[in-house]
Amino acid sequence: MSKLAWIGLPAAIALVAPAVAHPPEKHAVEAAMTASAAGWNKGDVNAFMAVYSDGPQTSFVTKEGLLRGKAAMITRYKARYSFDDPAKRGVLTFKTLDFRLLDATHALYIGQYLLTYPNGKTATGPTSLIFAKEAGGWKIIADHSS
Repeated sequence: MSKLAWIGLPAAIALVAPAVAHPPEKHAVEAAMTASAAGWNKGDVNAFMAVYSDGPQTSFVTKEGLLRGKAAMITRYKARYSFDDPAKRGVLTFKTLDFRLLDATHALYIGQYLLTYPNGKTATGPTSLIFAKEAGGWKIIADHSS
């Protein structure tokens, strides 16, 4: 292989690598997470929870145990957070730490959530989510956040 070809090889790899590293599925899942955070920040628990599958097996692991179903999760969020009071609810953002397609219709999203309160306090922690591609888009079917 000529010296000139070796010089061009890293550039060719660099042009291909970003397409592999950022598949459209990742962008779709991140958009769903952004929309969920926007619902939280508006104080709309239903918009926040729209990213979750309506399936009865949808699960959320908590310190208290395993919850199944979106309705149980909404009840828990309403009991723990004041969606009517932005000072108590905080502003939610997510940062993607890892994203992996598990197959054509399932993905693993690992992120960091951050709640920022008007008084300057914050709450942060990891979130590990399994998404399934459903008719309405990418939806969370399993949530393990702490």
